[in-house]
Amino acid sequence: MTQVITVTNQKGGVGKTTTVSALVTGLSQRGARVLGVDLDPQGNLGFNLGLDIGDNYTVYDVLSGAHRIEESIIHTREGDVLPSDIMLSTAEMAFTAPRREFMLSQHLNVVKPFYDFIIIDTPPALNILTINAYVASTGLIVPMEAEVLSLVGVSQIQDTIETVRKSFNPDLKVLGILLNKYNSRLTLSREILDLAEQVAQQLDSQVFPAKIRRSVSVAMAPAHGKSVLAYQPTSKAAMDFRRIVDAVAGPQFPPPKIK
Repeated sequence: MTQVITVTNQKGGVGKTTTVSALVTGLSQRGARVLGVDLDPQGNLGFNLGLDIGDNYTVYDVLSGAHRIEESIIHTREGDVLPSDIMLSTAEMAFTAPRREFMLSQHLNVVKPFYDFIIIDTPPALNILTINAYVASTGLIVPMEAEVLSLVGVSQIQDTIETVRKSFNPDLKVLGILLNKYNSRLTLSREILDLAEQVAQQLDSQVFPAKIRRSVSVAMAPAHGKSVLAYQPTSKAAMDFRRIVDAVAGPQFPPPKIK
């Protein structure tokens, strides 16, 4: 069965797109068939994976019915991508039909047979795009920085998750909270970890054992059109993200053997 994983947090700048691009790359490196879906109007996922979207169709074209999802997916060295564009910022007004919460799910069902994993990047807002991602997903990953406002963003999505479970997707699971820019030597980081574990318990989930350490390679990778795993595979952050890929991939997709 295809795993559909949404990376989400209401707060921006917590590493959602970095996490999605690392998962797309890392899972592809293990031989999995992976599709990254960009639901953020900023369109940074395609940029992170080296796409020059240009005249290509986007997820907005798919959701609006202008083009089929099969002709809108772009194939890259690091995995397939359904890119975004700024038109998605009009989604609340543009998509008003009944059962609009299921738009994305219906389109993804067409291509699910061709993928082992579909990884969805979301905007820093609880809007119809985020709801569509939750409805389409089997699991959520919630990245956050080791600081208080980021934790507030995690707490604020709890009600949305419960609403989606009750009304649209009862099987939705929170796979884990992912701590980003973590420094175990700082008292604040350790305190935030304790609070994050409490929130994870409320979500019937966990804080991933792997914490993403600060690394300049994370900031540099998008400028080279690569995920951090492809740009600087030996960096601390890449090693940490590889542990997250381990957790998501499971035994079916083991790490590639080093020759």
